[in-house]
Amino acid sequence: MDVTEQEQFTQKLRRSEAYLAEAQRLSHTGSFVYSPGSRKTLYWSEELFRIFGLDSRHGIPDYDETRRLVHPDDLDRVSKSCLQGFREKADFTQDYRLLLRDGTVKHLHVIWHPSIDKAGEVVEYFGTAMDVTERQHAEEALRRSEKELHSVIETIPAMVWSSLPDGSNVLMNKRWADYTGLSATGLGWQDAVHPDDLGRQPLAKGVPFKDEVRFRRADGEYRWFMVAGVPLRDEEAKVLKWYGIITDIEDRKRAEDSLQRAFDEIKTLKDRLCRENIALREEIDKTSMFEEIVGASPALKAVLARVARVAPMDSTVLITGETGTGKELVARAIHKRSQRSSRAFVSVNCAAIAPSLIASELFGHEKGAFTGAHQRRLGRFELAEGGTIFLDEIGELPTETQIALLRVLQEREFERVGGNQAIRVNVRVIAASNRDLEAAIEAGIFRRDLFYRLNVFPIAIPLLRERKEDIPILVEYFIDRYASKAGKKIRRTTKKTMDLLQSYPWPGNVRELQNVIERSVILCDTESFSVDESWLVRECRQTQQASQPLSDKVLTQEREVIEAALVASKGRVSGTSGAAAKLGIPPSTLESKIRSLKINKHQFKAA
Repeated sequence: MDVTEQEQFTQKLRRSEAYLAEAQRLSHTGSFVYSPGSRKTLYWSEELFRIFGLDSRHGIPDYDETRRLVHPDDLDRVSKSCLQGFREKADFTQDYRLLLRDGTVKHLHVIWHPSIDKAGEVVEYFGTAMDVTERQHAEEALRRSEKELHSVIETIPAMVWSSLPDGSNVLMNKRWADYTGLSATGLGWQDAVHPDDLGRQPLAKGVPFKDEVRFRRADGEYRWFMVAGVPLRDEEAKVLKWYGIITDIEDRKRAEDSLQRAFDEIKTLKDRLCRENIALREEIDKTSMFEEIVGASPALKAVLARVARVAPMDSTVLITGETGTGKELVARAIHKRSQRSSRAFVSVNCAAIAPSLIASELFGHEKGAFTGAHQRRLGRFELAEGGTIFLDEIGELPTETQIALLRVLQEREFERVGGNQAIRVNVRVIAASNRDLEAAIEAGIFRRDLFYRLNVFPIAIPLLRERKEDIPILVEYFIDRYASKAGKKIRRTTKKTMDLLQSYPWPGNVRELQNVIERSVILCDTESFSVDESWLVRECRQTQQASQPLSDKVLTQEREVIEAALVASKGRVSGTSGAAAKLGIPPSTLESKIRSLKINKHQFKAA
């Protein structure tokens, strides 16, 4: 027979096999064929034998011999991935280590591809196994190098930065985070620049630059820095990234400033210290009323249990209760047991600040925002950064300030009065009120959406008359407190006095009890404590005479608020500029209230 053509084909096939074997050797990639039906390996290439450190003369290794070469820490993971791939009848990959007999560790990247017949069953799996040990070692060396570079960047006595062409941050070192209090990722250096220095936009020019700007420190103060940046370009001269360094030049700038500027800075510092001293004195005055929560009644224990549950969380808390029940004391207890206890606790009495000034007090103002605003002032929210702000008498907030507070609760940002830059804030809000906020909502003087934002975790403080079993403990506590201050020794309380104190309704709650005990200690000349019965009778009578039905108060206040809104909208009820929109209630609800209160809305159109 003429076998020339067959011999040529055989030689061609051998050359192809030689080429394939040489390619596998150069790429450190072996191949195999596995039959899941018989659970046997049908083919191993020569390169695969070299990778596994086996002798091809001994034949293809069985399943157990192959498993013994897999690193013990990777064996279970490899087995599970095989079972899952066989079950899904799909391509799958594996990355694991080999532990050879001589102790050598190799890293493999294995790819499995199924051959499926017309019935949808897997006939064989074809696979490749690549020795990626060198690549793995190179990646580890690269990671070590990057770690060393990162260590160098972190130890440089300056702020190092990198950003994309649009200014979004890629890298800021730890010194940046320590100075600004901002995250080292996600925010670029422009986010802490003084508003007056933002307009220059040096990145937009695409050329190396040096610029002097002011950066905001974590406490809100600004210092001068030199910002230098150079662009990294591709082959087409397109900017890929920016790299730069930020150096503190505050001392040099101060030396260049005039005497007037130095005087202004000293005056600003003095004003800030005065505000802090005033705030500190206010806090001392407020905290001097109570030193700790006193009582063991079930009603008080229920409140303390709720405090213990909500304190570790960051949830907003709404504390309700009559005046004198100790709402601020509970707020401070929540703060002290929270993760923010090491930061500031700022208390604001919304009823004690004029409505026209409450927004400036809470959110601060810019220089020139209004008459008398000679300097920029930080608001209470900025002073409470990282801590807790307590808004007492929240029901007294004006409507426009309620809207600003709602934005803080929803977006965690606000703007100073007279400013146009949003300021991010990380503050826990605890609010308190001694009035019925739901009645205020119905009256249209308190926003319903703000109430829902505040009422995340409500705590109702019980009245003193609802926990009379605590009165003896409180009496003993206050007697000991004020007797020690007055230098007196009071050893006992008469039974008549204790019965009187427990039978009195205490409309002023714990604060009224405290005042009565302090007054009695001052007048007490013996070791037996007693209270003049006429004090309680007279105060009870005055309270009854001064009281007015709540419904009358609510209706009067509701009428005043609606008439003020009608004046502002010139008698218009609906629409974006109507009174309903200003009050934050549906027009139909406002129309119903106007009819029930017998208000003539047409007279406001003429006005």
